[in-house]
Amino acid sequence: MNIDKIYVGGWFQRTTLQLSEIYDFVRDGTSELQLDKKKLVKLHNDLEMKEIEYGVDGLEYIMITTQDDIHIKIFEDGLIVLNDGNVNEFSLFKDIDSLADYYENKLSPAISYLFSLGAPVPKELANIETVFPYFIVLNKATKENIQALLSRTDKQKYFEFSNKNYDVVRGDKYYFINSKTSDTHQIERYIEEQIFIREFKGQLHRYLNLHRIIWEKIDAVKESAKVRGKDIVAFTSKIDGYKKTVNLIDSRINQMNTYIKTREKIAKNDTNLVESLDLIGYRYETLVNTVSYMQQIWAMTKNHLNSADSLFRNLESQVTEKSVNSLTIVTSMGVGASLIDLFTESAPTFSSFGVMYFFILAVIGYSVNKTMKLISENRKYEISDIEYDKNIK
Repeated sequence: MNIDKIYVGGWFQRTTLQLSEIYDFVRDGTSELQLDKKKLVKLHNDLEMKEIEYGVDGLEYIMITTQDDIHIKIFEDGLIVLNDGNVNEFSLFKDIDSLADYYENKLSPAISYLFSLGAPVPKELANIETVFPYFIVLNKATKENIQALLSRTDKQKYFEFSNKNYDVVRGDKYYFINSKTSDTHQIERYIEEQIFIREFKGQLHRYLNLHRIIWEKIDAVKESAKVRGKDIVAFTSKIDGYKKTVNLIDSRINQMNTYIKTREKIAKNDTNLVESLDLIGYRYETLVNTVSYMQQIWAMTKNHLNSADSLFRNLESQVTEKSVNSLTIVTSMGVGASLIDLFTESAPTFSSFGVMYFFILAVIGYSVNKTMKLISENRKYEISDIEYDKNIK
């Protein structure tokens, strides 16, 4: 049994414009963006590239070969696929770790920095370092060979299928693909689509989890019967932060339909994928439906946030109104003192008594103001919201 290649990869939304920016960077370590030139050079040198090509295969792509013969293919839609052919059965997992390390610690930081300007990526999605699954391409291996490798990794087989060109046995993090012919281009196309589909699905799953987290955080605030005045501004600031995250993710989700439909169209016209479309073809339609579902979920999340925002803005107005009333009381006391001076025969003069009189008024005014502020901050404000049964799905 021979191990031909190992593959890893990832995907995050990009366009042909960004592919051109990557191409400029990998050619000479420069960028037209306002980025640190010294850092760009360092990141460029860390990639240790020896060959760079620009091509088209359904989508535009850049092909990079490193000094250690790692091959990197970066597509215009953001798919990145790395492979290494310098592997053998005895050092397989060490070789996989080395390829993953290159992706995580050299390629990923370079691309992340290159696109560090502009609309921010929510911090929960900023890392693109999740490189599994790992694809291991074998040459004329037996079922026993594949089972032996599987037993060293996931211990569990999820599914398997075969066609005239290759067999696939999938564990959790590992795909073992046994080539039956000398032409491995079909296998490479299958791997590219699998990485795209899995990453696409994984990203949607992260969005779903973020929806749950944000919803629960909002509910944790709104479910309090009362809230102290001094905490309202903090809650409002949190909601503003959630709104920013939700708006960013909402835009990302709305972009995703374009990517999946383009990939589906190219795949269904690619003769190299004819043998595997029966297995992966239906998943494009499933993912389109999932995107539609996520769009509705995030529309609900935005409405929930807007409701919470309106609620706390109203409470904030109540706090402001109470503070104005407190100031009015203090001002009235000052006016009262002036009236006393006006209608008494002997107003305090500039003397020790006059100074003491002024000092007493100032202390009283300050004390009243602080007391009113303390009362306002610790006053319990009713949170009035519609209750609903969260067990109804």
